[in-house]
Order: sequence, then structure tokens, then C-alpha cells
Amino acid sequence: MTTYSAVRTTGIYCRPGCGAKPLAENVSTFELPAAAEAAGYRACLRCRPYRVAGTVADEAPELVCRAVQLIIAGLLDQSGEEALGTRLGVSARHLRRMFHDHLGVTPDQFARSRRAHFARRLLDDTDLGIAEIAFASGFGSLRQFNRAIQEIFRASPRELRDRRRRGDRLVADGGLVLRLPFTPPYDWEATAAFLAAHAIPGVESVEDGVYRRTISLDGEPGVLELGAGGDDYLLLRAHLPFWEGVMHVVDRAACLAGLDCEPIRARAHLSADPDLGPLVAARPGVRVPGAWGPFEVAVQAVVRDQLPTDDATEALQKLVQVYGVPVAGLGHGLTHAFPGPEALTGAELVGPLAREVADGNIVLEADLEGLVRSLETVTSTRAAQEIALRLGARDAWPLAGESERLRPWRSLAAVYRLTSVS
Repeated sequence: MTTYSAVRTTGIYCRPGCGAKPLAENVSTFELPAAAEAAGYRACLRCRPYRVAGTVADEAPELVCRAVQLIIAGLLDQSGEEALGTRLGVSARHLRRMFHDHLGVTPDQFARSRRAHFARRLLDDTDLGIAEIAFASGFGSLRQFNRAIQEIFRASPRELRDRRRRGDRLVADGGLVLRLPFTPPYDWEATAAFLAAHAIPGVESVEDGVYRRTISLDGEPGVLELGAGGDDYLLLRAHLPFWEGVMHVVDRAACLAGLDCEPIRARAHLSADPDLGPLVAARPGVRVPGAWGPFEVAVQAVVRDQLPTDDATEALQKLVQVYGVPVAGLGHGLTHAFPGPEALTGAELVGPLAREVADGNIVLEADLEGLVRSLETVTSTRAAQEIALRLGARDAWPLAGESERLRPWRSLAAVYRLTSVS
């Protein structure tokens, strides 16, 4: 977990490795940039902490992690903390207390900091205009954007753009290229292999270490390409119909790659296991891949649970061809955007799942126990556990065999098992 150091005498916070050498008695530490900013500190111009992964450690309670996932998905862009608490079944007051105790900020402060940091990266890395960056980062107005950037970085967006360094700008011959930062170790090879094994033909592909997929934004098609970048970041190339809200596209891509949470405690716990320990030592950067779309992952798991691997792959391809939205001219085997639940209510194999999701009887953002319990009405426990794993549950177990000793980190343990087999 990255720990940020804030210096009381200068009002500046830094990431580890910064050349500044303040006196220890003047330093306070924070686990998130948002917490340092909420305490009145501004980001260091030398080490630029907004360019590193500001992830939530896996020691945070699952309720907080689920709330963070909803914030990443953009829930607070159009509503407030009351709506977030309602979605999670708790009061806004309780949620704020949980965030303050474990992250040092309120949900609103966390969301605001994420928007500002993402905007700062766009100012550095891209040639998007100031107004485009404001709306791409989830701000509701240019005035709100300018105020937040001035408060957090003590400079206007135009001044920050003028300060960017020569090597920051990412030149692309098509699409928008962005860095997805992570804290090492991170094993992209293992993640790409997992995504390849679970890819839905026509919607996803993995070729030469690059993951590609179709997406739909307000009914308009887009394509994402994700691959290795540098020692502490992946590279995402996004071909999108518009830039508004692109922050949430980027955040969802990071979740898909398993970059949204550092498995510090999970890795330490599994390292002590006699069977898994050698796997963790050999590949310490393995993480739990997430999902682009919850319903898409659920359909994939339900089909693969009912059919042998080759038959399931063929069935998924046919399902996409019949019910998906065609997208022409993409190459790399990409042909369709994945259909929504309403389109699949009459489909063979997945109709019951689609109807329950469409009717609101299955909520794919529920906690592990509630999610598995509702999914077991339409599929097997194994498939339900696989879906929960991909949707961020930390203790899902879609494999056979005894696993009690691996609690509460069975999701990462399962990914180690699956990637070691592949």
C-alpha cells in the first residue's frame, strides 16, 4: 500500500521516493491522496502523487470496498451520499463514518479527489481541451472543475497544462492513450491469460498480450485495448464515440485488470499456506481480474457451467451473433457489443438469469452472501461463486476441494489455482 507523507510546515504531501527531506516531527502520513487533501495539503509538484495508483488496501471492510466500486462506476456523479448508502443498505451517516475510519475521507471527498487526479493526468498525457477534460473527468460544469483543480493543485487547469513535462504526452495514431498506474508487483501476463481463458468470442480477444473488447456507451459502440506499459502502469487505448465521462471507462478498465485493490494482506496470508505459498512466491503480482459488465460475466459463467469448454465457447459466440449489437470493421475477431438482460430473456441456457436480472430480482452489486444466494436460484453454486469472484468479492471460491484455511482471501487463492493450471 502506498503511504503518502504530508509536511505540516510546507502544506505539501508526497509519494514515497520523493527527494524532499523534511524533519520527521513535521510529517504526517495518509493512505490516500484524498485524505491528505481533505486535511488541507496539496500535491507535490516534484513527485506528482496523482500519477501513482491510489488504490484502497484490501484490509478495508467489504462494505467500504463495495462503496468504492460504486463510486468508481459514477454513482456520485448524479446523486449524493444518501443514494450511495441506500444502494448498500446503510445510512449515509454510517457510510461516512466507515469511510472516515478506514480511508480518512468522506465518500464525496474521495470521489472529488479521484475526478481531480484523473483530470490532472489528462492535462499531462493528452491534448484534449480544458472543457473536454472537465466533462471527461465527471465534473458537472466547467466552473466546478476549475474550482476543484484550483483548490487541490493551487493552480488553474491552463497553468497545469503549461507545466507538463516533455515526456508526459502520449502520442497516438488513433484513439486516446492513457496510463493505468499500479503499485508493483503486478503480473499482466497472468491477467491476460485469465482474460483469454474467459473471453467471449466476438466481444473480447487477447492477441500477443493485448486485450481488446467492444463496449457500448449510451448505445454507441467503442473499443478498448489494454496491454503492458511500463514498470508501474498499463497502457489503455480507447476508441470512443465521445469523451464525456471517459473517467469511468478508464476506471472500469482498471477494475477489469484487477488494479482497483492491492492484495497486500491477501498475499501475505496465502504466502504462509504450504500449497499456495510457492505459487505466490513465484508470481507475487497475480491479482483478481474484475469485469467490464456484471451481466456479461454472469452469462459467461452460467453458460460455461452447463457445457464443456469448447461447446460453451461456441454457444457464447452464437448468443452474441444472434442477440448482440453488430459493430462492423473492428478486426481482431471483434464483431458485436454484448446484449443486455432484456435482449436475452428468451435465450436458451441464460433466459432465467436474464429475466431475474431484468426484473430486479437478482442485483449483481449485492454482497457475497446475498449475491450467491440469489444466483443459486438460476445456476449452480460453482457458477455463482465464479460470478461473485469477478464482481469483486474477496472470499469467493468457484473450485472444488477444501478451502477453509484460505479464508477470507479465497478469491485470490482461486485465481492462483486457475492461472497455475493454464
